[in-house]
Amino acid sequence: MQLTVCEPTAMSEAVVMEPPRAGGLLESSCGTGDSAASFDDVLVDTANESSEEESTGEREEDIGAHNEVTRSTKTTEVSAEQTSNTQTVKSQRPNSLSVQAAGEPGLWTSQGEADVKLRMGDSGLAAETPLTVNQMFTSAVERYGNYTALSWKEGEQQKSLNYSEYYQTCRTAAKSFLKLGLQRYHGVGILGFNSSEWFIADIGAILAGGFAVGIYTTNSPEACQYVADNCKANIIVVENQKQLQKILQVEDKLPHLKAIIQYKDALKEKRSNLYTWAEFMELGRDEPDEPLDAIISSQKPNQCCTLIYTSGTTGQPKGVMLSHDNLTWTALSTSRHVHLTDATQAQELVVSYLPLSHIAAQMVDIWVTMKVGGATYFAQPDALKGSLVNTLKEVRPTAFMGVPRVWEKMQEKMKSIGAKSSTVRRKVAAWAKDVGLQTNLTKINQNAAAGRTPLSYRIAKKLVFKKVRKALGLDRCTKCYTGAAPITKDTLEFFLSLDIPLYELYGMSESTGPHTISHPEAFKLTSCGKELPGCKTKLHNPDEEGNGEICFWGRHVFMGYLNMPDKTDEALDAEGWLHSGDLGKHDENGFLFITGRIKELIITAGGENIPPVPIEDAVKEAVPLISNAMLIGDKRKFLSMLLTIKCQVNAESADPEDELMPEAVEFCRKLGSNATRVSEIAGGRERAINAAIQEGINRVNEKATSNAQRIQKWIVLDRDFSVTGGELGPTMKLKRPVVMKMYKEQIENFYKELATPTTPDNPLPPK
Repeated sequence: MQLTVCEPTAMSEAVVMEPPRAGGLLESSCGTGDSAASFDDVLVDTANESSEEESTGEREEDIGAHNEVTRSTKTTEVSAEQTSNTQTVKSQRPNSLSVQAAGEPGLWTSQGEADVKLRMGDSGLAAETPLTVNQMFTSAVERYGNYTALSWKEGEQQKSLNYSEYYQTCRTAAKSFLKLGLQRYHGVGILGFNSSEWFIADIGAILAGGFAVGIYTTNSPEACQYVADNCKANIIVVENQKQLQKILQVEDKLPHLKAIIQYKDALKEKRSNLYTWAEFMELGRDEPDEPLDAIISSQKPNQCCTLIYTSGTTGQPKGVMLSHDNLTWTALSTSRHVHLTDATQAQELVVSYLPLSHIAAQMVDIWVTMKVGGATYFAQPDALKGSLVNTLKEVRPTAFMGVPRVWEKMQEKMKSIGAKSSTVRRKVAAWAKDVGLQTNLTKINQNAAAGRTPLSYRIAKKLVFKKVRKALGLDRCTKCYTGAAPITKDTLEFFLSLDIPLYELYGMSESTGPHTISHPEAFKLTSCGKELPGCKTKLHNPDEEGNGEICFWGRHVFMGYLNMPDKTDEALDAEGWLHSGDLGKHDENGFLFITGRIKELIITAGGENIPPVPIEDAVKEAVPLISNAMLIGDKRKFLSMLLTIKCQVNAESADPEDELMPEAVEFCRKLGSNATRVSEIAGGRERAINAAIQEGINRVNEKATSNAQRIQKWIVLDRDFSVTGGELGPTMKLKRPVVMKMYKEQIENFYKELATPTTPDNPLPPK
């Protein structure tokens, strides 16, 4: 044990701690350091409300999620009786968290005002001096004061703030919050789409000694009430009238609420506690600096400053407590790991569009960008309804983060546009993609460019790849990332064939976003890379194939869940390791591969343990018509599957529509079907399509490792899964318990002792 050396005003009692040696289980230590012309109108029409795609490295609330459907168990436990398959993971964890001695900070807490020990190392990045948010921000101002920090459009006019202006504006907001009565360790809720006001409110709340609390823009009034009450929000910042109405509906149930601020559009009503953004900022403009400076100087890196609420797919959301050090250190380690360029050399540019209620969007858009003096450009609120590509083409970012669904939508759009091109252009595009894929796979497999770049690749780059990148606004982007949910190998290979490698990230809210990240010097297809420098990974109780529960150690590990000691106990073991609930394994070079989730394991009536995601992905790859697939079979005699079809999405409501995607229509035409709507296919109505789906499933079944892993029955549903329908979470992850309840009747039909449709001659009846 040793005391951290840092500024006396920054931290007084934060004890540092090395990770325990894990009995040989410490698997790895600190990380080292389509026609070209037809792509011009590529659009990203992601099916979602404007800010509802979840950002990279984020898991949705899932500790105990599977319990509702299957069995009661500890978060990281799989029954010891379930040992019939190599996928079985015996996750008997260390004892529960130990109670800390009075007055001594521990590695965890559930109290918002408490300090914690920092998981520091003796050397390298793990030993870097801890910083508060204010210290990191003032350092950025000193280095990059006149550089653009934030930029956005008002009408056709481009507005911006440099780092000096940005910091002073955040200080003014902090003084305004204090004048409105913000108390120490109380929340400032922020409910709206990404904007400069969102950032300023977030950092202003932190500087003023409160908690910055992002709230999902799709939350119901009741869900908003839960979050605001849980964090004792004194102030809530909303985007517009739509979001304001949610808060006004529950205002009388929020005893701590003192003021509401609306940062877009004119107020439609006058209330004594309701302010426009201009009125709010004016409150603190002439306030003295001394009270704010006193609060800032009392802040310590090992204290909470931000709350990230899990999406609450089962039970109430949990408030993930992140410290100053969690944010500032993770920003440092991430920027080093992915080799971001310091602004004094060349400024990094990012586009902010993913929901800031998630830590990964905050980490990319606010903290990592600040660390290197980058500039954040704000997309339009309808970014995920189609305007994102326009912003990308205007900004031409150097780094871009997309959740899998964003990349999938780009892929679908490019394929549909390419299908309408001339025969010659289609042949040129197909040739270029084949060259691109083979060249890039060779580079990956040899872990470096193999001698001279082939002439065919250089020609393909000039004819196709450069034009595709320009059409997408990614011509300057050297770092394209994907995370937050599983992405298929098909999508990864599609973009790789266009010379756009997608670097996977992996982590969770509880690890302040990223834990592992791929980058050009450490990249393998379907791997999520290696740990951030200063972080460690342990695979807990691996099976004979090397699959174990992924556990994290590092200064990015969260403080605990606000007011939830029992849930904190489930996430952290007695030694302080964060248990992810994910199954993974390392290859011989230390690359991490995610192989499933403990809570998603299907355990059949025969005791076979089956991870559903690989099988679901295989079906989607075998049958391009399929949009979503969900495997059924827990406690059942055999596996069955629910399938949905790729369809158009309503641009306003984000609801799936009956009309098929152009790609799906083309697939049907090749089979001799004239179907243009989901309703013409669902329930086995189209014999030719049924046969094609069964043929694809047969191909998947042929590769099954055992008979128990074969899909015996399936049905095509009459509606695609969606966020608005409730089947998908904000990251587009499947809410399995929800789907199980919604389609209970269809599922039960699978297991009735009746003939069911696995062939075109015996289709299931319509829903």
